[in-house]
Amino acid sequence: MVDTHAHLGVCEPADGELVATARRAGVRRILTVGMDETSNRESIAAAEEHESVFASVGRHPNSAARFDDRAANDIEELAGHDRVRAIGETGLDYYRDSSPREAQHAAFAAQIAIARRTGLPLVIHLRDQAGTHDALDDTFATLAAEAEGVTVILHCCSVPPDRVGYAIERCWHCSFAGNATYPRSDDLRETARLVPDELLLVETDSPFLAPQSVRGKPNQPANVVEVAERLASERGVSYAEVERTVEANAEKVFRW
Repeated sequence: MVDTHAHLGVCEPADGELVATARRAGVRRILTVGMDETSNRESIAAAEEHESVFASVGRHPNSAARFDDRAANDIEELAGHDRVRAIGETGLDYYRDSSPREAQHAAFAAQIAIARRTGLPLVIHLRDQAGTHDALDDTFATLAAEAEGVTVILHCCSVPPDRVGYAIERCWHCSFAGNATYPRSDDLRETARLVPDELLLVETDSPFLAPQSVRGKPNQPANVVEVAERLASERGVSYAEVERTVEANAEKVFRW
């Protein structure tokens, strides 16, 4: 199995222990994702130290207020590192709304352009205020207008079942996290059943969104196995089949 989205630098314990625990659980690859200048470099350092770890570099929408040309240039320079396999996470967050929406859109557009120039996949953060779909609408519109030809990953996919067809038609990958195991996540599990095999990914978003069996505790990459097990159950296939599917998709997307 693989964990296609984690934040090792925010997790406890240390990276080496997290990687070892994941390996014992059968997790062979981890993508650790940067959110700003500091965490981007921490992600690369973890990838340099551990053979099974690769990095993504970007600017999270919650930190977009300070994004400028210098920040964009820094991401693009880091993208040339041989352990970097994606751009992001980037996108729109209207739930916390801690950065002005105009700044979020500017940072998002810049990182789409970086992904296009570097040929790297783009990791999308998308979160709406409860009961609204404004961030979803804006994210989909931006990607449709600016990201044609870019490999897109909808991280921690929360797209409603009646909207996921739009993503599927455009061959955007959908990555499911621990919240797909929660008792009240029926809509999310329905979405997970609709995603075709070739677009399916799994993740932990460690240290966030621990799956149901360890909910309320810090998450870690080893727990991606529980997410995959639940997806296998929902899709009516074996864990081994989901494992083969996800590993093949991740290898194609991240070239690891």
